[in-house]
Amino acid sequence: MTQIEESIEVQVPVRTAYDQWTQFETFPEFMSGVERIEQRSDTLTHWVTKVDGVRREFDAEITEQVPDERVAWTTVAGEARQAGVVTFHHLAEGRTKVMLQMEFQPEGAVDKVADKLGVVKRQTKGDLERFKRFIEERGQETGQWRGTVV
Repeated sequence: MTQIEESIEVQVPVRTAYDQWTQFETFPEFMSGVERIEQRSDTLTHWVTKVDGVRREFDAEITEQVPDERVAWTTVAGEARQAGVVTFHHLAEGRTKVMLQMEFQPEGAVDKVADKLGVVKRQTKGDLERFKRFIEERGQETGQWRGTVV
């Protein structure tokens, strides 16, 4: 398993950053390689990704969700094996640190080479930078889900 940790500071309140992160269907707007996400229930999402020409579909289950604090997930079916957590940290009025920790299992030769070259780490960093631009330019979330999953 490969582990990745990345973080970024965003100029919005914790609630705004967290609420936007719960809008999984908007992820393709700032996550490269994500073609579509369908929210199938409060805890189940279906992902369609295409990275370096390789298309994959998988389901991910939200395993823990605490408003304004964290969202954790793991894949439960499909062509990818990963798990992770994103946490939200109040830094100052209107300033939040978003921290993403993820582990994944590279599958096949292409994935293993890309992993060794740091492609996923760079992509994750870029996704967080695009999330920052997305939420700061909007100044508000596109929606919210305030439920708790434990």
